[in-house]
Amino acid sequence: MSVYTELLLLSVLILLSAYLSCAEISLASARTTRLRNFVEEGDTRAQLVLDLQEHPGLFFSTIQVCTNALALLGGIVGIAAFSPFFKWCLTPIIPVPFHHEAAYLIAFLLATLLFVIFGDLLPKRLAVAKPEETAVSVVRTISVIIKLLRPLVFLLEKLSDAFMKGLGYSTKRQDTITSEDILASVGAGTAAGVIAPQEEAVIQNVFDLESRLVPSAMTPRENIVYFTLDDPEDIVRTKISNVPYNRFLICDKNLDHIIGYVDSMHILRQVLNDKPISFKEPGVVQTCPFIPDSLTLSEVLDVFQRTRSDFAVILNEYALVVGVITINDVMSTVMGELVTNADELQIIERDDGTWLVDGSTPIDDLEHALDIEEFPEDTTYETVAGFMMYMLRKIPKRTDKVIWAGYTFEVLDVDNNKIDQIFVTRNKVKE
Repeated sequence: MSVYTELLLLSVLILLSAYLSCAEISLASARTTRLRNFVEEGDTRAQLVLDLQEHPGLFFSTIQVCTNALALLGGIVGIAAFSPFFKWCLTPIIPVPFHHEAAYLIAFLLATLLFVIFGDLLPKRLAVAKPEETAVSVVRTISVIIKLLRPLVFLLEKLSDAFMKGLGYSTKRQDTITSEDILASVGAGTAAGVIAPQEEAVIQNVFDLESRLVPSAMTPRENIVYFTLDDPEDIVRTKISNVPYNRFLICDKNLDHIIGYVDSMHILRQVLNDKPISFKEPGVVQTCPFIPDSLTLSEVLDVFQRTRSDFAVILNEYALVVGVITINDVMSTVMGELVTNADELQIIERDDGTWLVDGSTPIDDLEHALDIEEFPEDTTYETVAGFMMYMLRKIPKRTDKVIWAGYTFEVLDVDNNKIDQIFVTRNKVKE
């Protein structure tokens, strides 16, 4: 066989190896979601790729048999093609007993280098750029090769499956997507400028609905404005004029005996019709659902959907009212700063790198604002004030401090044993 024929054969072997390398990396990297989109668009080849991904043992066994065979043939052909040239080059330099071995070694290294670069690394890098498109373009050829080598591949597949099961691994591809995967993709999109930081925050808040409890978004008991059945009209008018709410609880004597709620539109209708304000007329007081304070915000949305309501009363384990929540409260949690006015912000970052934090701020919001992984025993409290009380093991007073996760939390204002405001500073790291 002439040198030119050997070089041509070596080139063909490298091209075949490159083709198989493209097929291997593309079918392994192709995303299921995009392949299913191809199937919906009518590309039957994408379904073949999905079928191979469901049972990858047969595919990878075929690829390994072919690539190893090509590598062995490439080494043999490469040595035969290059060694005469290197023998001629090394004869004047190296003594005759050694120039044969040196020429073989250099020819083997050159053939290996050609296979590694042009038959493996370069085609794989090209295929990774568009794995789904590459996979659907090569899958028919790979299917034919699998059928031709099926007896040999079947034996190798059974042996590899036995080893996999012996090691405790599944023989099927596990292609599940978790919330962490989605958030990581969103973070990468934000870093690349594809997704705005505000949009990333909204997506993060949507996933947080599964873990955030009702108290983190509710209107607490002390801020609830309610009426009793016996309240005179002047008190009702005064309360309505002083608060921006459009729903008010109706109670029998006290807040823990709730009858229902009234919409401000009903009261306005009574005023426009020159009728006295009364909650005893039929149809004025509407029933509202009661939910436990252990529900997550995601579960609250399910309650609203089932009951066709957007307002609920929250009870603790002792059946005492701890707050109320509306669908707007949940949506405000999702939208965050996009729908929050500057005056309503609970966490204010100052120009000097410190923060003023309202005591009623949900602990989840502070974790995001300060990039803190977690607070100690954060399932035992809901707010920043609860965190301070837990850490201090007492009712906090002004200037009381807590140090956690590289930050100092100092109580600025206390009103009737209630923490109103906390001053947060980042601790300096000592060199």
